[in-house]
This record gives sequence, C-alpha cells and structure tokens, in this order.
Amino acid sequence: MNQLDVVGVRVEMPNNQPIVLLREVGGDRYLPIWIGPGEATAIAFAQQGMTPARPLTHDLFKDVLDAVGQELTAVRITDLRDGVFFAELVFASGVEVSARPSDAIALALRVGSPIYGSDGVLDDAGIVIPDEQEDEVERFREFLDQISPEDFGSSQ
Repeated sequence: MNQLDVVGVRVEMPNNQPIVLLREVGGDRYLPIWIGPGEATAIAFAQQGMTPARPLTHDLFKDVLDAVGQELTAVRITDLRDGVFFAELVFASGVEVSARPSDAIALALRVGSPIYGSDGVLDDAGIVIPDEQEDEVERFREFLDQISPEDFGSSQ
C-alpha cells in the first residue's frame, strides 16, 4: 500500500463529470477517480474546512463514529475491476468495511485518517506526470483554490 494525498476535485469537461485527484506520497504517480457531484461537494467542503449548517452524510458519519467511540484508522483503495474502484474503511477495532472510494475519501478528510492505494490500483490506473507537466498540476491546484463546493451543484 502506498500513501496518497488528495490534490483536489475538479469537473472534467465536456460531460461535467467530477474527478478527485490523488497523489502518491513520495512517488510520482497520480490517481484520478471519477466521482459523483455529491461526493465532490463533500470532498471540497472538507478540503476547504467548510462546515455546513446541517451535517452532510459524511459529517453525520463522522459524528456517529465519535458518538460510539470508533476510530477510522485508514482508508484503502484496494481494487479496480471493470472500471470501478473499490475501497475499505479500516477501524481501530480491526473491522474493515467496503466503501466507495469517494465516500471513503470524504470521511478520511473529516477525521484525518491516511489514505492508501494498493500497488495494483496504482499500477493499473496511476498516471505518471513528467516534470514538464508539473506546471499543469500547479494550474490544477490554482483552479482548486478558486472553485467552491457550490460549483458542483446541489448538496441536498
């Protein structure tokens, strides 16, 4: 397993499909995962430190974990089958729960848990961005600084 950082969320044109971009810590691979607009909003909210007036689903899940004394220790992106990514939530109790990567990432950002990607997933779907393309990654980061969660549509 390789630790991943969340670079951010953007909308892929022309079909307006949100994408979350993860970067391998200590490596040169990026992992793009297409996600839904609700999850894009949840990830963007968490990255920007925004707290909605009423809890979104991922905020509620975090509150439930806190209330029952469970700690999410890691998120693992474990598999890619037929174009679909799979993830697991790993709890301090040893329990592992299957999850969509987008939900797992949104929750990990809220509780501060590390995110990991399997070697197989990174080998199959990881993208190496050469040094000359680092400017494009920087432009992507600048774009993320300018975008708001409302740009992804309704979060209800």
